[in-house]
Amino acid sequence: MAVLDAYLQSQLDHNATHFLMEGGKPILFVLEGQSRAMTAENLHAQTVAGLIAEIAPAHVLERFERGDEVDFRYDCSGTTFRIRLRSGPNGMQALCRPQAPIEAVSETVVIASSESAHAPAAHSTHEPQPLEPALFPLFRRMLDLKASDMHLSCGEAPMFRVSGDMVRSTDLPPAEDDWVREVLFEVAPEKNREEFLTCGDTDFAIELPGEARFRANMFRDRNGAGAVFRVIPHKILSVEDLGLPDEVRQLCFLTKGLVLVTGPTGSGKSTTLAALVDHVNDRRQDHIITIEDPIEFVHPNKSCLINQREVKVHTKSFQSALRAALREDPDILLVGEMRDLETISIAIETAETGHLVFGTLHTSTAPSTVDRLIDVFPSDRQEQIRTMLSESLKGVIAQTLCRKIGGGRIAAYEILIGTPAVSALIREGKTFQIPSIMQTGKKFGMCTLNDSLTDLVRKKLVEPKEAYLKAVDKAGLLGLFKSNGIDTSFLSEVGGG
Repeated sequence: MAVLDAYLQSQLDHNATHFLMEGGKPILFVLEGQSRAMTAENLHAQTVAGLIAEIAPAHVLERFERGDEVDFRYDCSGTTFRIRLRSGPNGMQALCRPQAPIEAVSETVVIASSESAHAPAAHSTHEPQPLEPALFPLFRRMLDLKASDMHLSCGEAPMFRVSGDMVRSTDLPPAEDDWVREVLFEVAPEKNREEFLTCGDTDFAIELPGEARFRANMFRDRNGAGAVFRVIPHKILSVEDLGLPDEVRQLCFLTKGLVLVTGPTGSGKSTTLAALVDHVNDRRQDHIITIEDPIEFVHPNKSCLINQREVKVHTKSFQSALRAALREDPDILLVGEMRDLETISIAIETAETGHLVFGTLHTSTAPSTVDRLIDVFPSDRQEQIRTMLSESLKGVIAQTLCRKIGGGRIAAYEILIGTPAVSALIREGKTFQIPSIMQTGKKFGMCTLNDSLTDLVRKKLVEPKEAYLKAVDKAGLLGLFKSNGIDTSFLSEVGGG
C-alpha cells in the first residue's frame, strides 16, 4: 500500500473535491469551495516528490522532469483519482481529485491500476498508455450524433446541435464549474488560458487525431465557465459535393479579384471557402496563403504550396498578416474574416493589384455585401472605394443552412457574378438595382436566395415552412411558391399572410 493512499482515503472521508500537496505548505483539502489545511506542519519538497514517485509511472515522471505539466490516473479504495503534476516555486505541486461523474463517458485507459500502481513504477510489468483528454469521448459522441456543435455550460448536461436543433444529453449529469474549467484548460493552449483568465473568452482549435478538428470558443458567463465546439471534418467537401455552379468554379481560375463567401454565423461559410481553396489546390500551381482565427480546415500541399497562418499564434492580426503576405510572393490569399475597415481596405487593394483574394463577411445577401463593403469607409472615401470595388469584385456567394427533410442540413445559395452590368451599378452607387440584374442573369450563373430556396422545396429536400423561415424577402418567396404550386398552408403556423 502506498503512503499516499491514506491521504486519498482521508479526502474521500471528508468528501473533499480536491487535495493539494506543495513544498513549503500544509496539505490542503477543498471542502465546499473553501481551502482547509489538513496538516499542522508544512511539507518538504522532497516529501511531495517521494509520495508521487511511489505511484506515478516512469514516463510521467520523465515528462515532468522535462518541464511538462502532466496528468495520470491512480486507483485507491475503489475510486479512480486524477492527479495533475506541475512545477511550482518550491518544486512539485500535486493536485488530486476523484474522477468527476461526467467523466464516466471516458474510454481512456487508467494509467496505474490498484495492483500495479502500489509497486514502484520501475517494476511495472505493463507499459502505461498516455491519458487522453477528458473531452475526447464527448467529441466522439458529437461525431456519432452527426452534431455540428457541442455546448458546455455550468448547471447543464452537455448539449449538441443536431440538424439545427439543440439536443440535451439525458445520460450525463449537469456540469460543474470546476469540471468545465479543468477539461477546457486540459486542451487549451497556454496563451488561450491566459487570455480566458484576462479577457473572459478566447478562441482556439483542437484536433481529435485521425477523426476531426474542432473550433473552440471558451467563455465565462454568470454561471461560470462554458465553451462551444464546432466540428471541422477532416474531409474537405468538393465544389461538386456542394452543388456550386460552373460559373462559381471558374472564379477559382482568376488571376486577380475579390471573391466573397458570406452568411450568418453557422451558415457553412468555412466549408464553402475550403472547397474553393481545395479546387484551386487540385488544378493550379500557385502559392496560397491563408490567414485565419483559428485555423479550421487543414489543407495539404497538392499542386499548390499552401501556408496557413493563425492570428495571435503566427501573426499579430489580420492586418499585419495581410501586409506581410504581399512580401511573401503569394498568388492567392484567403482572409478568414474581413471584420474591420483596415482589413477590408487592404484586401480590396490587394485584389485590385494582381492577386486573387477570398474572404468572408457576416452579411445575409449578395447586394447587402456590396453595401457593407462601401459603408464601412468614411464618406469622403466611398466614391473611390466604389470604383475600386467595381473593378475588383468578381463574385459573392451568400448562403444559409436549412434543415433537410430526413435529417441533416443543406445550403441555399445566393450568387452574384461581377459582370460589366454589376460593375456599372456598383460604380454608379445603384446597388439597389443589383437584385433585378441577378434575376435576369441566370445565364452567368447568378441566382437569388429565393430561387435557391424554391428549388430545394421543389426537389423535396427542404420543407416549405423551413424555406420561408430562412428567406430574407419572404413576400417574394411566397410569390414564387404560388407560381410553382407549392402549398403555403404553413403560414397559419408562423403568423404569415
